[in-house]
This record gives sequence, C-alpha cells and structure tokens, in this order.
Amino acid sequence: MRKIKYSKDVDILLIELSDKPIDYAEEEGRIIIHFSKDGEPVLIEILDAKEFVLSSIASVIQEKEVALTL
Repeated sequence: MRKIKYSKDVDILLIELSDKPIDYAEEEGRIIIHFSKDGEPVLIEILDAKEFVLSSIASVIQEKEVALTL
C-alpha cells in the first residue's frame, strides 16, 4: 500500500509506504519519518510541503539548465 496525500489546510505532504503500525518517528528539519518496530519506514511527513516541493523543482530545473549550458 502506497499513498500520497496533501493536506492543504496544514500544508503537509504525507507519503504512506506501508500499512505496518508506527512505533517511533525521527524528525530532520521539515521531514518526519515514522518507523515500524523493526525500523522500516512507514510514513513520511513533509512539513511546509508547498515550499519544499517548489524549491525542489527549482533545484531540478537549475541543474538541467546548468547541464544544458555545459
């Protein structure tokens, strides 16, 4: 089961990787990864998702432009 959901009211992108129960989570900046008891990633939360996605796309576009101008 893999699902991607966007919650506009709180600007969070949720990426469900598994339906296993969540045991614990680790946060790194705007990303929270929830893990099962055996350490398998179950859910990824991206906070401030709109900004994250737009800046990620901008980085990809800039890399392509740099690669094309070489």
